[in-house]
Amino acid sequence: MARLILAPIALASILLSNAVSHAPALAETVAYATMGAFSDYLMPDRNDEIALAQSAAPSSISGSATVLVLGPHGYETAKHGTSGFTCLVERGWMSPFDSTQFWNPKLRGPICYNPPASRSILRYDFERTRLVLEGLSRVQMLARMESAFAAKKLPQPEPGSMSYMMSKHQNLGDGVGPWHPHLMFNVPKADGAQEGASWGANLPGSPIVWDSGHHVNPEPQTIFMIPVGMWSDGTAAPHISGM
Repeated sequence: MARLILAPIALASILLSNAVSHAPALAETVAYATMGAFSDYLMPDRNDEIALAQSAAPSSISGSATVLVLGPHGYETAKHGTSGFTCLVERGWMSPFDSTQFWNPKLRGPICYNPPASRSILRYDFERTRLVLEGLSRVQMLARMESAFAAKKLPQPEPGSMSYMMSKHQNLGDGVGPWHPHLMFNVPKADGAQEGASWGANLPGSPIVWDSGHHVNPEPQTIFMIPVGMWSDGTAAPHISGM
């Protein structure tokens, strides 16, 4: 989406207006309406979090990746890698802002970013987490993220950005659980109907999935998902009907 560079006061007014316009959609999410204690989102054992993060991709990929763990001050490097890949466990606040799972403290999304995504998409994780640590509400976080992109303080998705989410132990939310092992591809956001059509996503027989049910995302990206037939440990995954 194209954005104009405006004077700071005018820009702040527009962003506030945008945040208010999103408020009804955000208010409709009931299950986890507000954030719990930050400690509820932490994993007690650092080694367990390292192992969970590395389970996002086959060991041939995650074994040489940098591994991050979430601590009381944000994500910290637990293991320095050599390949340019980065593995971590995302929390619910990386969901779309209109997701009912946004503040779910049980959500665990192990993910391994490839080098282009580590240089660009990973910064979205860091920024959202920083805003969580500031104690902001979802509406406030959304406004701050929109402001950051409008001011070009955060990058566009770097070409070739993708990630692995193949952990058998992922929990992508209530009623979803581990869902299915999949790859994700991050591309610059297209306008309107072209967003999914450009990849043939969600069409009968297409292996490409696009989440068209959530629309409140400030990041200038579209994420396409391709389910794969096995978990990162090499065991077979359940078949998705219709694919």
